[in-house]
Amino acid sequence: MEASSDGLSQVATVRLRFRLDQPCALSWQVLDPATGAILSEGERAEMLGSDVDLRVNLPPEDGPYRLQVSPAQDRGRLVLIDGRIAEGRLSLDAPRLASASGLRLARAFRAVPKAFAYPARSIWSNRKLISSMVRRDILSRSRGSFGGAMWAFLNPLLLMATYFFVFGVVLQTKFGEDTSRSGYVLYFLAGMLPWLPFAEAVGRSPYVVIEHRNFVKKLVFPLETLPVNLVIAGVVTEAFALAIFVSGLVAARGALPWSVVWLPALIVPQLLLAAGLCWFLSALGVFVRDLGQIIGFLLTLWFFLTPICYPESQKIPPAVAHILGYNPILVLVRGYRAIFLEGHAPAFGPLVAIWIGSGLVALLGHAWFHRLRRSFADVI
Repeated sequence: MEASSDGLSQVATVRLRFRLDQPCALSWQVLDPATGAILSEGERAEMLGSDVDLRVNLPPEDGPYRLQVSPAQDRGRLVLIDGRIAEGRLSLDAPRLASASGLRLARAFRAVPKAFAYPARSIWSNRKLISSMVRRDILSRSRGSFGGAMWAFLNPLLLMATYFFVFGVVLQTKFGEDTSRSGYVLYFLAGMLPWLPFAEAVGRSPYVVIEHRNFVKKLVFPLETLPVNLVIAGVVTEAFALAIFVSGLVAARGALPWSVVWLPALIVPQLLLAAGLCWFLSALGVFVRDLGQIIGFLLTLWFFLTPICYPESQKIPPAVAHILGYNPILVLVRGYRAIFLEGHAPAFGPLVAIWIGSGLVALLGHAWFHRLRRSFADVI
């Protein structure tokens, strides 16, 4: 194998000379080794003999390149040659044999650190854009109404008041040993705190890319921030609901318990779970336009399968109780009630499980969104 540069055309040329086991057709590609993108590709060349003398021109720009040669009928076996062009000079590494499956496995291992780092880096680098869009989203929902931005405070208040009236007043539901009406209100509101932002973000996610279709064909716009906007807007709703709840708790019991310091340990997995599902559903919603209606029904079912309005001690069919054991929202509901009302830290085992599970959901949801976003423009 030789490397040479054409002095007239200033084109770096790789010359390959090797012997085949048997005559076959060869194909070659020049790749970007960092991304795997094909930069150029040669026509299929029929080798009538066993001796091969092949010349491949590399792009004129400085940078790293990878030459990949394989039999046309068996792309699983490859010869790889890595090279670099710097200031017009070409340097090559020794050729090496590889397999397509081995390269896929290597790419998968290299992608693992990026899978963890890229979502956080994208959110941080676009934090000003996210803040601006969240502010615009909240204000646009109340623009033209008499209440204005106050609806961000009134909506969770009215929703919680409605559920309290139905379950606390009409159905006379009680929680544990505290049979007072104020006890039911506190336990009910503590359960609603994680549910409100989660349901708001997930319920809107199937429509978010469609609603911002004018951004899809803008190559420089970070589409992955659109579902994040919903999650942050949900956090704003939770902040108002939390203010209502804390005010009521202090009025009823006189002070906040020390265990509220565990609140960040519950909010982080809550946000990761919501973000992962929003990434997944927002990408899928581009292709399945009925997804929004389906998710609305599933969220209603999910709400009533979670002991928020009724105590866990209430008789539940065994099959339903088994499903509840895998309900991540129930872990959050128990955690909120533990730190605000029962004065102790959340259960350690379920807390670790929801951290791991929500982290995986966030990573897989972002990977799903990143994979499907290339087809958004074709569908929209």
